Amino acid sequence: MAAGCGTMRYKTGMMEADMTISNHAETPQLLDIVRGLAHELRPGANGIDRLGLDHALERDFGLDSLARVELLARIERELGVRLGEAAFAEAETPRDLLRQMAGAAASGAPAPAEIPATAAVGVEPAPQTAATLIEMLDWHVAMHGERTHITLYVEDERSEDISYRMLQAEAQALAAGLLAHGLGEGGRVASGSGAGDRVAIMLPTGRGFFAAFYGALYAGCVPVPLYPPARPAQIEDHMRRIAGIVANAEAAMFVTDDRAKLLGHLLRAQCASLRAVATVADLSLPGAVPPLPRVDAQDIALLQYTSGSTGNPKGVVLTHANLLANLRAMERASGVTAADIFVSWLPLYHDMGLIGACMGSLSAGFRLVLMSPLAFLGRPGRWLWAIHQHRATVSAAPNFAYELCANRLDDRDLDGLDLSCWRLAYNGAEPVSPETIAHFAARFARFGFRPDAMTPVYGLAESSVGLAFPPPGRGPLIDRVDRGALSTAGIARAALMDDAHALRIVSCGLPLPGHDIRIVDGDGGELPERTQGRVQFRGPSATGGYFHNHEATARLFDGPWLNSGDLGYLAAGELYLTGREKDIIIRGGHNIHPQELEEAVSQVRGVRRGGVAVFPATDANQGTERLVVLAETRAPVASEERSRILAEINRLAVDLIGMPADDIVLAPPRTVLKTSSGKIRRAACRERYERGELISAQRAPWRQLVRLAWAGAVAQTGRLLRRGAESAWSAWAWMVFVAIVPLAWLLIVLAPTLALRRRSARASARLALALTGLTPRVQGLHYLAGRGPVIVVANHASYLDALILTAVLPARFAYVSKQELLRKPAAGIPLRRLGSAFVERFDSVRSVEDARGLEERARAGESLVFFPEGTFQIQPGLLPFRLGAFVVAARAGTPVVPVTLTGTRTLLRGEALRPHYSALQVQVGAPLSAAGSDWQAALQLRDSARRRILAQLEEADAAA
Repeated sequence: MAAGCGTMRYKTGMMEADMTISNHAETPQLLDIVRGLAHELRPGANGIDRLGLDHALERDFGLDSLARVELLARIERELGVRLGEAAFAEAETPRDLLRQMAGAAASGAPAPAEIPATAAVGVEPAPQTAATLIEMLDWHVAMHGERTHITLYVEDERSEDISYRMLQAEAQALAAGLLAHGLGEGGRVASGSGAGDRVAIMLPTGRGFFAAFYGALYAGCVPVPLYPPARPAQIEDHMRRIAGIVANAEAAMFVTDDRAKLLGHLLRAQCASLRAVATVADLSLPGAVPPLPRVDAQDIALLQYTSGSTGNPKGVVLTHANLLANLRAMERASGVTAADIFVSWLPLYHDMGLIGACMGSLSAGFRLVLMSPLAFLGRPGRWLWAIHQHRATVSAAPNFAYELCANRLDDRDLDGLDLSCWRLAYNGAEPVSPETIAHFAARFARFGFRPDAMTPVYGLAESSVGLAFPPPGRGPLIDRVDRGALSTAGIARAALMDDAHALRIVSCGLPLPGHDIRIVDGDGGELPERTQGRVQFRGPSATGGYFHNHEATARLFDGPWLNSGDLGYLAAGELYLTGREKDIIIRGGHNIHPQELEEAVSQVRGVRRGGVAVFPATDANQGTERLVVLAETRAPVASEERSRILAEINRLAVDLIGMPADDIVLAPPRTVLKTSSGKIRRAACRERYERGELISAQRAPWRQLVRLAWAGAVAQTGRLLRRGAESAWSAWAWMVFVAIVPLAWLLIVLAPTLALRRRSARASARLALALTGLTPRVQGLHYLAGRGPVIVVANHASYLDALILTAVLPARFAYVSKQELLRKPAAGIPLRRLGSAFVERFDSVRSVEDARGLEERARAGESLVFFPEGTFQIQPGLLPFRLGAFVVAARAGTPVVPVTLTGTRTLLRGEALRPHYSALQVQVGAPLSAAGSDWQAALQLRDSARRRILAQLEEADAAA
């Protein structure tokens, strides 16, 4: 605590020392100017408005040397302060500019007009200023490190308290272990991409999970929570799904417990990225904490894998900024504070339990009482008694948990239970049943539960976790709609009072603060209220896409909006869900939502609750869709009870959807496939049904392990063969380059004319690519044929980009290179002989002078090649463009030709020395001309060229 207080006193002293500067009347105006210019340079970039006086002008705001020229001009024009060269060359932050402005004012420069004191920049409370999860944890440790953060129930009803300081110490000890294994530095820290090395975590609810999760964050890695296998009989299916996730995430470390280490090693045989399998005890290195990497708000904090098939896993990318925006929005919507107490049994591998409960307790500061999901499933009453014992005010669960408690608990086990403290009973993660919430409220009313505490909510991993919440204390709002109008016309028309077949739909509430929801038709057109359509959303909690899954990411986005995959309608601004888009069954002109029939069939005596799946299936003989009802039962085969169940299911189908089911399959328990969060996997059930494998005996666990081991051996053999072929090609490529480069160097140095030197370079580059099978596919080269001088701008992904362009472009271009290459004779000498231009990147004054020299060369008729990103990174994504090329083009009146390179990032990644074979493509775009010669014209030219390249590149926008 003393160390934490010392840190706080130090920061306070620093703030007081600069108080006179930060309180200057110019402060808000200066920040407006800097932020405004940054917005122009990086349109659509997040977080610029949160940047302040001490953020770096170049690194954080993105203002390069040419942008500084414009910045100083605007300061002089709008604030009336003339700054000297020192401000241009030395100022690193807006605060430095303020100091320079203060000096200019003291020397007699005109002072800006006074503005009201209320416009001064304020300081928010510490938790609100924390930009990452670990900053938030560190703040709690500094302020009240010994306070209990989590009360964790372990076996035999025992509990233990985990303080903020204990959590931090255990997490940092594990971070030390990860860093010692070489993780962290190879990911985000090295590449600056925001995607650190991935750490797969397959641990049950316990202290170990928190140490692994937050330890990964402290180490600059990205945690990937995985769900442990539920039953030995399903281990093969489970591990295949896990293998798909681990391979997609390219996880470097697999953290598990001793019981699952064998599974981890089987997994390692199938996933080439896995370096090690370890337990928390194996990794933890208590003691002195090593230097930890810096973590930023836009870095990835979590890969949350949604339920999906093994072949197309979808890892939702969530940054620290996404998560904190969602947590704070949910706090505002529900009124949760540090005075609340949250009881949770929700799994830590699921977003509702991990983000909503655990991270929510870190954000809001309330105490979390945590128990295992198995403890709840074994004895559901333990959940309610934990709420009673701890006087909890908040808890959350899927609909089935409320139904389980309402039906399964004996009154004798509830004697003395008091739930009057419970004010927010979140109901989410699966469709909310109006019957369930009414049944639960009626059953537990005499135990103090208030009906208005029931709080149906809606969220999804793609929005971090929460998206729509009702007003707190309002209670459930249920809409009665005409069933026929909704199924045939998609209109949620209010049902008549005496309509016995009215459909009852529970409201999920209003969009969270700062978020938007809309309903659209199949073509993306927005629909009016009470019209059913696809649910789309947007907001600061929304993911930027799926990890390493460009196809799924493309389907997720509709411009700035994201597709939820759900169907629903809006009424009075509140969201009502009607089903999943992919699960809808169309029969005889009717849209059938399977959830309602599934719930009704679950009520049939003899059918296992939650063990029902309704799905369409293809009839191979007739080529038509069939409606299939799969229901689990323990009723004996060929028994009267089984016949009664079949008859009741058929009757329910006719009553609810107006037609009987085409096939009713009564199956033993555990046949209905479900996700880790308990949702029904209808598509997987359908697939097994169509293959005739729905009802088949489960293989013994040892047989499944043998099959997994065999699959791993086959995968590893194939991987070794591929690696051998790759290594052979890499060796050949090196031999070719070692043979050609010295010869090309001599030809360039010794050739008497510039034209001959450039033709020699082009011929050498083309020969090297041909011998290695890397000749690129080129499109649009006619845009350069027979033209006057142009400026080529190309994306930059590899050290080999210049080689590719040299082989493709006509031999009349001069490259614009960084000044540092002149200090390396092997590169500097041939570049000079080829007429390259050299620019200074770090000295702002020299950089502007170099830009003027380039402008003169362009006016003289030379054609130039720029890489406007200025650098490249390992991870895919187009970086922001510097303005130099476009300022030169605008002032010289020279057209800009955008060129897109694809495949070079794979060919030679980052600083690696080993090339990897890749298909290369060069796409030359139509020339672009500036609309003038001023700053705005250069900006527009830059944005046009960047849009062209980004559209063809098929990579993310790293500037967003």
